[in-house]
Amino acid sequence: MAPLRFSANVSWLFPELPGLPARLRAAGSSGFEAAEVAWPYSESPEALARAAREAGLRLVLINTPPGDREKGEMGLGAVPGRQAAFGEGLEQAVLYAKALGCPRIHLMAGRVPQGADRAAVRSEMETVFLENLRHAAGVLAQESLVGLLEPINTRSTDPRYFLDTPQQAAAILQKVGRPNLQLQMDIFHWQIMDGNLTGNIREFLPLVGHVQVAQVPGRGEPDSPGELNFPYLFQLLEDEGYKGFVGCEYQPQDATASLSPQETQQRA
Repeated sequence: MAPLRFSANVSWLFPELPGLPARLRAAGSSGFEAAEVAWPYSESPEALARAAREAGLRLVLINTPPGDREKGEMGLGAVPGRQAAFGEGLEQAVLYAKALGCPRIHLMAGRVPQGADRAAVRSEMETVFLENLRHAAGVLAQESLVGLLEPINTRSTDPRYFLDTPQQAAAILQKVGRPNLQLQMDIFHWQIMDGNLTGNIREFLPLVGHVQVAQVPGRGEPDSPGELNFPYLFQLLEDEGYKGFVGCEYQPQDATASLSPQETQQRA
């Protein structure tokens, strides 16, 4: 039974440091062997690759670009009328992934359009998402990359996000039917939307290509006050044979609270 491996999400950790290269160096100094970045596009891929190499890190996950943040976009995969922009963002993400040696890209679904009724647009958005995912799977396969689908909770974090439960994501993956598309399990979001973590982890883990963790409800470190028993959850992941990375995507409670991977598991 292999021990869990942790990656530092430097879009969240080390917030006291001003840029991604500095955060990558801090992650390496803290003992992490891997890192992930939500949106690396503010830095050149060469600069990030150099910083990761100097820190002794491998990059294991990036996201596709969010779209137009000023217009409230948070991903484009399922957004009607934005297919061309999704394709352009995918090309940019693949360029970065190749330069960084990063094997996984989170294909962000995006939000239900402002003012639209979720139930009324669900079928259209799923059709758009399926088309974009089939296209993405082909593009990623040419580069030996994996695409990930992450449900994001709509109770507190993002009420308009299209993909919000593991059941919905698994059904979409089944419809697409491409082996290089997998599920991204953020335990924070799964607990808020559905609970039943033991059952859901056991059911959906065969589809999972990446895991992320944070305490509920405060989204702090695993050992911060909250409702999740991380020693149990980490042991469950090990017992079920999970071999991927566990991303530390939490809000440090202070500037010194970005735990090392050993502390993340030991203090949980």
